[in-house]
Amino acid sequence: MKIALAGNPNSGKTTLFNALTGRTDYVGNWAGVTVEKKEADLRKKFSEGKDTIKIIDLPGAYSIAPFTGEEAITSDFILDDAPDVIINIVDGANFERSLFFTTQLLELNIPLIIALNKSDIIAKRGDEIDLEQLSKALNCKVITTTATSESGLIQLMQTAIQLGRQKGGQTPVQMISESDVVTDKERQTFISGLSKSLFIKKKASHHITLSDKVDRIVAHKYLGLPIFFLIMWAVYAFSIEGLGGYVSGFFNDTLFGEIIPDALNGLFESMSLNPLLHGLIVDGAVGGVGAVIGFLPLIMVLFFCLALLEDSGYMSRVAVLMDRYFKKIGLSGKSIIPMIVGSGCAIPGIMATRTIEDENEKRITSILTPFVPCGAKLPIITLFSVVFFPNSSWVGPSMYILAFLLIIIGGLLLKRLFVWENHTSFILELPEYKVPSLKHAFAQMFDKAKGFIIKASTIILVMNTLVWFMQAFGWNFQPVDDQSLSILASVGGFIAPILIPLGFVGWQLAAASITGFIAKENVVATFAILLATVSEDALHMPNGILTTLFNPVTAYAFLAFNLFTPPCFAAIGAMRSEMGDRKWFFRGLGFQFSVGYVVALLITQIGSLIFYGEYAVGFLPSLFILAFYVVLLFVLIKRADRKRIV
Repeated sequence: MKIALAGNPNSGKTTLFNALTGRTDYVGNWAGVTVEKKEADLRKKFSEGKDTIKIIDLPGAYSIAPFTGEEAITSDFILDDAPDVIINIVDGANFERSLFFTTQLLELNIPLIIALNKSDIIAKRGDEIDLEQLSKALNCKVITTTATSESGLIQLMQTAIQLGRQKGGQTPVQMISESDVVTDKERQTFISGLSKSLFIKKKASHHITLSDKVDRIVAHKYLGLPIFFLIMWAVYAFSIEGLGGYVSGFFNDTLFGEIIPDALNGLFESMSLNPLLHGLIVDGAVGGVGAVIGFLPLIMVLFFCLALLEDSGYMSRVAVLMDRYFKKIGLSGKSIIPMIVGSGCAIPGIMATRTIEDENEKRITSILTPFVPCGAKLPIITLFSVVFFPNSSWVGPSMYILAFLLIIIGGLLLKRLFVWENHTSFILELPEYKVPSLKHAFAQMFDKAKGFIIKASTIILVMNTLVWFMQAFGWNFQPVDDQSLSILASVGGFIAPILIPLGFVGWQLAAASITGFIAKENVVATFAILLATVSEDALHMPNGILTTLFNPVTAYAFLAFNLFTPPCFAAIGAMRSEMGDRKWFFRGLGFQFSVGYVVALLITQIGSLIFYGEYAVGFLPSLFILAFYVVLLFVLIKRADRKRIV
């Protein structure tokens, strides 16, 4: 049996889907979070008998006649696949608007049941809905639910399963019309009359709510952005310097720094294990993976805090705030949604661009979204923060500020270079603020932790094994005593000259950057493997072994370089898929690499003059490179201007 969940965006579909299936799919307080249908088995606690029941979470839709890409997915599935039952999630907090889609679904002759969701908000407001009369008027069952607490879900699923086993479809709701086809105006008139007779609001529509009062401050056109950056600073400070940093310190110093290596060393010595295999396991696998996993507690705390912010309704305000600025660069608030999603992982963030109707805006958003620091980049931010800026909590938030500035500048450049006009409108319904669900936040936190561990035990582990082999052996496949004679040194040495104008001297830095394109966490793991034989101190020690390769200025530049050059291969693959155009794809990669390279160059060269009063390494080549980019921009802009005139 297939049961489809259909409803307006932000009605609670994905939260309901997660509750029914035990999944932990991404949930956000805005449209466009679900961009493709998701399918999973119904949990046993909600099912009856041994039948397999599939729950399908469909993207949010306002109408069965599709306007956006995600609405088309919903429409095609309902009309072509004909699910056995449709559970129409109606947002109780926006009752009248939700019923437009409901009346369309009722006319499809598919068994339907209404889940009147967010009943807790209705009760909090003191509003009343005559459920019995609503059920009679629409000729279908209506059950109140609260997806976040699973209230009403057992009754909902029992009714849905029973309805699905019955033969025959839904008797269409009767609306007054002079023809067989009901117009949108007639439909809306019917819904308005139904709402007036069955929905009793205790507060007038012009009543100023607590959410309205809070929005006057946090969504203020001048105060909004400083407040957002202040909130992000507090989140990072708590994550890095508070609980997350404390537990990560134990993981790095004690668990992976002493307990596990000492136990393995003792075991392997008693077994007289081959020294190369011994080194591979302890220094390669445990050392490399441990350097990444060591930051897991910190990342878990960070994602827990971000989940609370999203669930509270605050992040949708951030989207509205950014809309003001994005319109000036030819984008819209729709572009900020993929970027917020991308703060967890760039791949779903890039995929979320498919909610953008304008093709050029979609492509440019796909190029700019990876600039937002994702979960894979957090170990790099954390490592360089604790080593070079141990008493400063501004490094992490500064990466978000820098990302925001680069997105603005990048959007202006791309708009000027590729000649297009944006006609995308942005309408976002702001949910009321609510006390965030700790259960939801913990679920999101553990889901991210699970994904982090799986990635560390697969991609990162394999890459670490390869890195260890390449730094331990020469091209003749014989062990080397000097790393500079290794395979990895020759590969890194080939790339290293390109990085000299950025102040990055040494094949080790080039090697770490290369492995970062496989998975950004590999930057940390590669340093852990390469420096394990040089020093017994932990990689993350303040003013430790990493200071032999960087000073604070070049460390900050290296951080920016790895954050703003092209993302990991998986995200690059998502870009290629969403772009749908090879020319735009290579434009995007070239633009991303140029931005990361030039930003790192400017940080190193200008920062060295300001803080040290001297030129950085590669100063003269950096001038030629900057001149090249200036000339290139001038030529491209002139070419674009000629096209614009034509």
